[in-house]
Amino acid sequence: MRNVCQRFNCIVDSYDRYQTLTTLNLNFNKIGDAAAQYLGDALKHNKTLTTLNLYHNSIRIIGAQHLGDALRHNKTLTTLDLGANKIGTDGAQHLGDSLKHNTTLTILNLRFNEIGEAGAQYLGDVLKHNTTLKTLDLDHNSIGDIGAQQLSDAIKHNTTLATLELASNKIGADGAQHFGDTLKHNTTLITLGLQYNNIEDVGAQRLGDSLKHNTTLTKLELGPNKIGADGAQHFGDSLKHNTTLTTLDLQYNNIEDAGAQHLSDSLKHNTTLIILNLRHNKIGDAAAQYLGDALTHNKVIVILSSSIQYIGLYFFI
Repeated sequence: MRNVCQRFNCIVDSYDRYQTLTTLNLNFNKIGDAAAQYLGDALKHNKTLTTLNLYHNSIRIIGAQHLGDALRHNKTLTTLDLGANKIGTDGAQHLGDSLKHNTTLTILNLRFNEIGEAGAQYLGDVLKHNTTLKTLDLDHNSIGDIGAQQLSDAIKHNTTLATLELASNKIGADGAQHFGDTLKHNTTLITLGLQYNNIEDVGAQRLGDSLKHNTTLTKLELGPNKIGADGAQHFGDSLKHNTTLTTLDLQYNNIEDAGAQHLSDSLKHNTTLIILNLRHNKIGDAAAQYLGDALTHNKVIVILSSSIQYIGLYFFI
């Protein structure tokens, strides 16, 4: 791999037709830490590459450190995908420290990296100072409620992050409450992904309350979160006031007919929601009439599973 990196630099430096190379995709290889070092060294001098994909490459702490060192010097890379590696907490710290100095990276993918709550804290510290990162993907990292608090507190001060993905992170109602508090003040976050967590009805209430005040979030993903009818009611109440949310994903929860009714009532007043995903929520024929009535007032696309039978489908005709 070292020879590959050296040859890559020589080619780019020697031939004009390679001076515009902007994307390098090495995903699903086995470059490891040693090769990551050579790539890092190359990035310190490269002036054309904007996207580097290293997804699933057995990169660990040392490799993350070398790539982090490169980010302190590199002025062109805007997208770095390190998903499905094993950089851990220490690797997150190395990358976090480098991002305090980097002014060009806008997209960072660290999903499936075992960074934990401490790693989330390091990245939270970065978000308090960094002014260029727009997308941060931390899906499947077990950051928990404490990590969620660190990130949400940081976002209160951040003015550039637009997308934060936190699916499958063992975040409960407490973590949801912290994000709810943040969303009342944050004016830049557009997409928040909290799928496959455990926020339940209490967390849904916190997030729902924040949507009454938030004026920027357009997409909220809350699939598989053990949200019931009470949680759906809180979101319904918020939708009567919110004027910016366009996508609300509540699939694979347990809102049932009662929750669907609450959401249906809110749709009669809301004029901005475009997509409402209610797949696999134990919604039956009883709620179909409510949703059908709501759609006479609203052009929202409601996504449902097949639990509604023929008689229920009548109300959508």
